[in-house]
Amino acid sequence: MSHTRIRKFNTRDAYPEQKLDNDVCMAVRAGNTVYLRGQTAMDLDGNIVGVGDAAAQTENAMKCAKILLEEAGAKLEDVVKVTIYITDRAYREPVYRVVGKWLKGVFPVSTGLIVQGLAKPEYLMEIDIIAEIPADRT
Repeated sequence: MSHTRIRKFNTRDAYPEQKLDNDVCMAVRAGNTVYLRGQTAMDLDGNIVGVGDAAAQTENAMKCAKILLEEAGAKLEDVVKVTIYITDRAYREPVYRVVGKWLKGVFPVSTGLIVQGLAKPEYLMEIDIIAEIPADRT
């Protein structure tokens, strides 16, 4: 099976204030593995949600992740790896509480990083997700 690219777009549309021209997509399914683009405060329609509120941004990111995983044929319980980026150590607890609620009982491996900034100054967090669809569901 070839790779399936879901919700293709160009960065010039998502980041008009930046001089970018990259063809990317929101998710790629390669065999039974699903890779999601980092999910942030930007909803799937390009609106920024939860300015100044790390928990609200994380709710949005996880809601978008669930939708994208389902579009790729996966479920939240298929998540095997998350990488969480936050722009301030103070956001760790609210962000991780929200992620923990969405991934309760899933037990993925997780890495957390504090970074100086993300793609837009309004972004306080970003979550990168990899999922593996079980062979008995393909």
